[in-house]
Amino acid sequence: MSRPHPVRRPAKSPEGPARGLRRLAASALGVLALTAGLLAAGPPATAASLTQVTGFGSNPGNLSMYAYVPDALPTGAPLVLALHGCTQSAGDYHAHSGWATLADRYGFAVVYPQTNATNNANSCFNWFEAGDSARGRGEALSIKQMADKAVEQYGSDPGRVHITGLSAGGGMTANMLAAYPDVFAGGAVASGLPARCAETLTAAYTCMYSPPDRTPAQWGDLVRSAAPAGTTNWPRVAIWQGTADTTVRPANATELRDQWTNAWGVGQTPSRTRSLTGGTTATTYDDPTGRPAVESTRSPAWPTDSPSTPAAAPSSAAPPEPTTSTPSAPATTPRASGAWTGTAAARARTDRPLPPGPPSPRRPTRPSP
Repeated sequence: MSRPHPVRRPAKSPEGPARGLRRLAASALGVLALTAGLLAAGPPATAASLTQVTGFGSNPGNLSMYAYVPDALPTGAPLVLALHGCTQSAGDYHAHSGWATLADRYGFAVVYPQTNATNNANSCFNWFEAGDSARGRGEALSIKQMADKAVEQYGSDPGRVHITGLSAGGGMTANMLAAYPDVFAGGAVASGLPARCAETLTAAYTCMYSPPDRTPAQWGDLVRSAAPAGTTNWPRVAIWQGTADTTVRPANATELRDQWTNAWGVGQTPSRTRSLTGGTTATTYDDPTGRPAVESTRSPAWPTDSPSTPAAAPSSAAPPEPTTSTPSAPATTPRASGAWTGTAAARARTDRPLPPGPPSPRRPTRPSP
């Protein structure tokens, strides 16, 4: 492999067949099911459009803010920040992820932070650079400022702010959850990396292909040291990973599980494991009150087929990220998974348990590149 560029991007190409985007919307909504009281009762909000928002703060990370806010969204609704993968944009992500449909259905605002070619050669979020991923610094601070702006401008509930990301966006999501546990009630990491796994370009590749096998306590210490001193309340975390992923290796999901269960102090023995069709498994780790604190979902059905663009790799020389195959497992079917996690999120309002599994999916059609 040729020597990678430490920063900045090749030609724009959304994540090929936009499967990874839909997968993330569905998976990220799963974490909303982990947070009781996310959704407000009432009829679904109506459609709106994606809009750029300016003046959201000092923006030390040189990011752009885009938002989708359903018409007539009531004050006190939840807020979701959705971070794209490499070579993608806010517009790509919005168009292909399905978040607009979910926002209309359940009534919440979506903010899409967007990076650029000046920041990174692949338009990746710089999850592997301390100057962009630590509290109060660079891209991390810009993303936090977007959350603050949305809460102020849309009247979002500051206690129901969530963050999600795909691959590079997933790596940044884990860092944001560690750095800002006082901002985010929960987060979903899809094909991502443990918080603070890397702080150099070389370490980024190590994390992607062969993540360090640290102890849960060592991983947890990285979270605790990233957070404000004395933090005891942690975000609820959903982890989604394809067991056939050759770019962000499945071992990352194990390390993420170890990291966040340790942060929560709940250990690595699952409270329950659900076996879904197609070999998909969902393993839940409850907090002391019996509510899910961490949930890890793995499927052999994604990603397994044609390669598209690098979604986590920090340089233009990195190999492409495979996208999902035509899935046989409900949890890998974005719309079916979204229906399941949406139901679970709705039930979370009354603290009822998660449903035993998703509905039978319709076979999806392959989106155009």
